[in-house]
Amino acid sequence: MAAHFDRRLRKAAVTTTVAAVAVAALSASQAPDVTADGNGRQTTSDNVPTSDTPAADSATGNSPYYTDLPPLNSPSPAPTTGTPTSPGSSEAGIPATVLDAYKKAESELRRAKPGCNLPWQLLAAIGKVESGQARGGRVDANGTTIGRIIGPQLDGNGFALIKDTDNGVYDGNSSYDNAVGPMQFIPSTWAWAGRDGNGDGKEDPNNVYDAALAAGHYLCRYDWDLSDQADLNRAILSYNNSQDYLNTVLSWLEHYRKGTHEIPDGTGSLPVGRSDDPHAGASPTPGRTGANPGSRAPSTPSPSKPPASEKPTKPGSPSTKPPTDPAPPTETPSPTPTPTPTDTVHHLENAGTTGLTATAGDTFDKKISTRAETKAGDAVGKVRIRFTVLGDTDATFTGGEKVAAVTTNASGVAVAPALVAGEQTGAFTVRATVVGRTVPGLDYKATVTERVADTLTSTGTKELTCTPGGEFADQVEVKATLKGAVADKVAVTATLIKSDAEPVENDKGPYFKDADGKAVRTLTGRQTDAEGLLRLPKLYADDTEGTYILRLTTPGGATLDITLKVAEPAEPTPAPSTDPSTAPSAQPSTEPTA
Repeated sequence: MAAHFDRRLRKAAVTTTVAAVAVAALSASQAPDVTADGNGRQTTSDNVPTSDTPAADSATGNSPYYTDLPPLNSPSPAPTTGTPTSPGSSEAGIPATVLDAYKKAESELRRAKPGCNLPWQLLAAIGKVESGQARGGRVDANGTTIGRIIGPQLDGNGFALIKDTDNGVYDGNSSYDNAVGPMQFIPSTWAWAGRDGNGDGKEDPNNVYDAALAAGHYLCRYDWDLSDQADLNRAILSYNNSQDYLNTVLSWLEHYRKGTHEIPDGTGSLPVGRSDDPHAGASPTPGRTGANPGSRAPSTPSPSKPPASEKPTKPGSPSTKPPTDPAPPTETPSPTPTPTPTDTVHHLENAGTTGLTATAGDTFDKKISTRAETKAGDAVGKVRIRFTVLGDTDATFTGGEKVAAVTTNASGVAVAPALVAGEQTGAFTVRATVVGRTVPGLDYKATVTERVADTLTSTGTKELTCTPGGEFADQVEVKATLKGAVADKVAVTATLIKSDAEPVENDKGPYFKDADGKAVRTLTGRQTDAEGLLRLPKLYADDTEGTYILRLTTPGGATLDITLKVAEPAEPTPAPSTDPSTAPSAQPSTEPTA
């Protein structure tokens, strides 16, 4: 009892402190109609969870979580080996493999999305709240949990209503979704957020390396800077949209930032309090921490005294009545569930998106818009639409993701984030589908075209000459521009042609060399640099004298001809002699004088 009371006091004290900090921070993060900050980060209201944000838009489906708070004393570093000697040391430590997964995820995110500033302590805080650090570090050598960690089914009975989206592949439930794994992703979110964190070629929500990396990318998906308190709050709320959840995660984040230590796998303590448990200190529900994918386990009555009305009487007593058959139970028909907006969607319609074309590296001018409609053609709001980039392309949505989920507005329209073209040219597809309902997807065709230039100019002024069989002393360098501006990463083709009248590849005269030293008279795959400049490789000449043309072309129509001359050097002209002995002598005149 004393221990229970102490835990309550500790929990109340930390909650009061954390709540005060979090409420102050949130007052700045919930401003309405914010569109972007000074750095152009997306901060629209679509990216900020609100009270009516669908649960399916969070990582966990707003599933239950552990509410235990960290100890009041600051953690102190401890040896990284050995068995904890007390529950307190175990509580403050993080299992070795789980801690390694968090730190590797932080390292990868610093490389992939450095502006996010994701701390591994945030992943540890979420991992603590979601699964008690993978149930105290019960993972194998590869980081996969020993037994699946599956939350209650999200059937609307005390939880959000999210119908099955994965045919039970991850959660074993083909009727409703359940949060899965050490970071408690719902299957529909894992479908686009999943990552391979341990390099085994699989994206497994039950693997702590995969789940930690996925959580990192999820928290960084809107170009949020997690060193900024407002962005940090938004990211945490997007994971599970609850003020209490935010306060709990922030308390563990602060705790781990003060210091923690590594403990052996499987020796961590399992939290006790849960957000869906009205009885503080009750044991965690098996549906949250065990492998059973169903809802709460049925309670087992304890052996106690029978009620007074059922107290047995002595045999033969006048008060004894013959037993009677129990009345048959009356069957109460199950109420017909109220259809959700998702249930009413019959098909998707293009909401006016045409002409999806962009130059490599540019952002598409138009965004994809999809309208959800009933069979009668009426708009359906509050439906989650998933947009997925398909095909052989490096194009992504803003933020670097290939999948985005957007909720339809009152007009039934969902607008996908802006598409950003990569360097790979060609056509690809963006498919819109309804999350939680099987209806035909809607495909949008998009095309990435080559970078172009309209002008090529030579940066050199010298005449390019060479003797037969020699090499040109100067290399060709050109600059590409488009409407007067630098044209970077523009492909340039260089061909030694026969003549202006016959612009086909020459079979003699100057040439480039390939990696094997063989003559090459057409170069492709060369691009201008960030300044629009391109320097070609060294040119050589065969034994054929003459004047030749090197023609350079780019997508967009820019053309430049450069003249090359191959000739023997001219014979030097002898200088006049100054030796008097070689000068012609004067001859006496034989003409008679007058």
